[in-house]
Amino acid sequence: QSQLVEFGGRLVHAGGSLTLTCTASRRAFNSDHMGWFRQAPGKEREFVSAISWNGENTYYTESVKGRFAVSRDKAKNTMYLQMNDLKSEDTAAYYCAAGAGSIASISWNYWGQGTQVTVSS
Repeated sequence: QSQLVEFGGRLVHAGGSLTLTCTASRRAFNSDHMGWFRQAPGKEREFVSAISWNGENTYYTESVKGRFAVSRDKAKNTMYLQMNDLKSEDTAAYYCAAGAGSIASISWNYWGQGTQVTVSS
């Protein structure tokens, strides 16, 4: 049984918005941090965003700051990634992850299977 399951990816026009959802097992959701990564064809997987266990601290890669927002709902064991003003370079498979440790040295122990986001220009 998967500890993390993402959904919500689809084809969207440039400038549009999309929300990704990651449902987690209780064990995964109680990790120190949860995060989003993405991998475009021919490229390495890259960090997108992370959120601390209590939701008080959020982190973003520079290219998505001001456009993406990560949040979590404790009652639903769910994490979200709200993506606005999408650009063609945001096209990628997006992965949900959960891990232990401080933000500077997280060990990502759990991974989802990925959901595809395609932004058409």
